[in-house]
Amino acid sequence: MATKSTAPKASDGTKSEKKGADVEKAFHEEGGLGKVYDTALLAKLWPFIRPYKWPFIVSLALMPLASELLVAQPRMMREAIDRGVIGRDPSALTRASLILAALLAVEFVVRFVQMYAMQWVGQKAMADLREHTFKFLLKQRLAFFDSQPVGRLVTRVTNDVDALGELFASGAVSALGDVITLARIVVAMLLLSPKLSLFAFVAVPPLAILVDRFRRRARDAFREIRTKTARMNTYLGEQVAGIAVVQAYGQQERCQKEFDEINEAYRVANHQSIRYDALLFAVVEMFATVCTATLLFVGARAAGVGSDATTIGTLVAFVQYISRFFEPLRELSGKYTILQSSMAGAERIFQLLGAPEHDAPVDASKRKDVSENPARIRFDDVSFGYGKNKPVLRNVGFEVRRGETVALVGATGAGKSTVCSLVQRLYDVDDGAVLVDGQDVRATESEALRAKLGVVPQDAYLFSGDVLSNIAVGEKVPDHLRAQQCAKDVGLDAVLRRRGVGLDTKVEERGTNFSAGERQLIGLARALYRAPEILLLDEATSSVDSETESVLQQAIERALEGRTAIVVAHRLSTIRHADRILVFHKGQIAESGTHEELLAKDGIYARLHRLQFAAATPATA
Repeated sequence: MATKSTAPKASDGTKSEKKGADVEKAFHEEGGLGKVYDTALLAKLWPFIRPYKWPFIVSLALMPLASELLVAQPRMMREAIDRGVIGRDPSALTRASLILAALLAVEFVVRFVQMYAMQWVGQKAMADLREHTFKFLLKQRLAFFDSQPVGRLVTRVTNDVDALGELFASGAVSALGDVITLARIVVAMLLLSPKLSLFAFVAVPPLAILVDRFRRRARDAFREIRTKTARMNTYLGEQVAGIAVVQAYGQQERCQKEFDEINEAYRVANHQSIRYDALLFAVVEMFATVCTATLLFVGARAAGVGSDATTIGTLVAFVQYISRFFEPLRELSGKYTILQSSMAGAERIFQLLGAPEHDAPVDASKRKDVSENPARIRFDDVSFGYGKNKPVLRNVGFEVRRGETVALVGATGAGKSTVCSLVQRLYDVDDGAVLVDGQDVRATESEALRAKLGVVPQDAYLFSGDVLSNIAVGEKVPDHLRAQQCAKDVGLDAVLRRRGVGLDTKVEERGTNFSAGERQLIGLARALYRAPEILLLDEATSSVDSETESVLQQAIERALEGRTAIVVAHRLSTIRHADRILVFHKGQIAESGTHEELLAKDGIYARLHRLQFAAATPATA
């Protein structure tokens, strides 16, 4: 019995894992788009249309009315010609003319309302989709962004959503109205003259086959355009962000050649779509012209021999119907082109939204009963790696007691910064557990956890705006006095005064108008502004000069009073007064103790200390 019950579960688990791996592989590969049915993609749009369903329904409901008004017009033309002109009945001509004018006026109003309502819904729905996609990105964990070029993500939020919006803006959704119009015209033509209708309908099967072939190839072409657009945006983003390195190493010519190759591939993809679009339009026009010419020839002969079924008015009405018959086909062919572009964009958007990565969920099974005085931070036999077979931490265990400052030192890549990331739960551990205030971080809401933390990363990121808004990140109405005090505590106030500026100073994109040291000071002031219980300082003094470092070190010491802190440092001079120092080596804690204790051990820390201070001491003759 045990074998029977467990075997299916193992099989299902394997299938589920394989499916998840396939989805993730397809998402992370730029061209890894599978074939998705249009109806399935359109169904995924409904949640964004639903809030505006009534204008959408009104727009759809007006489509049959617009079609009926269009179909009625040739009948009035027939009436005007046969009775008013040929029958020499002025009253019939006047009546038919007035009705025709009324039909045209009402059709104008109906089509305006129908298109306006449809585009209003489209713009609202696309704004919501764009907002939803951006919110989705904001909730992703860092592991998601580690494998995603920024340009690709920007393309999906902007270009792909715009392409999908063309469904509404270009009236592609109203293709349903074109189908209704086509059906009504077919009925009207059959009622008017079954014989003449055959000459129009005989062209439909070959035309339908050609349209279907062009549709399939256009879909592939537009999918390729979306791929090439994302690649171009990705490359541009990388090169512009790294322009200083490009110029410093004289790589302009190489970058230009690479961009030319990407640009040429993008041009070729667009050329393919234009060719299919032009061919499709030309084929429909050719069929329309041939059918009209054939109809005029056959109809004129029938009218000439005095056929009661074919009057001049009937022939004129039929020519109008033929024109209106192929007009929806022309519209459908053009809208097919837009539809393929939109569906290619929709594939990419919903593939992004269906990515397996997500924000850190709360795992209630990890929740524990918290003791009265737990360690503030505890690593319990933690192992972690950023990829398979790439361990960064191995069986790491330590505690940071309440109010204690613990410094982490070691060679680059030893796992020091990773410790700070795991405390914030930017990543989940592979084995073991990270506890904050006695609670596993996996059992704590991310917002509640991070509200306790003040973080100063190695490279403080500044947003466009001013210094005040960068210190009070996330607050609509910043507390100016509080921000001023934080700036004063870290020495930022004095630095700004020397430049003759203040907290209202404009911050350009990424803070390029501030030095690395000034950005670091703003980052520290930002951390203190939140009045955090726990401070995580990851190389907080790495980008400042010796004079600023002295001021900043004093500010850090004041900020650490009464707080629990983890300080990552390469400059050993900045952490000699830490309560404890943990020396990391190859992902493990090799040594632990105070500055004096570690020097006395004459181990890794002592060797690092000698190397640093020997390098800092000028050579004497």
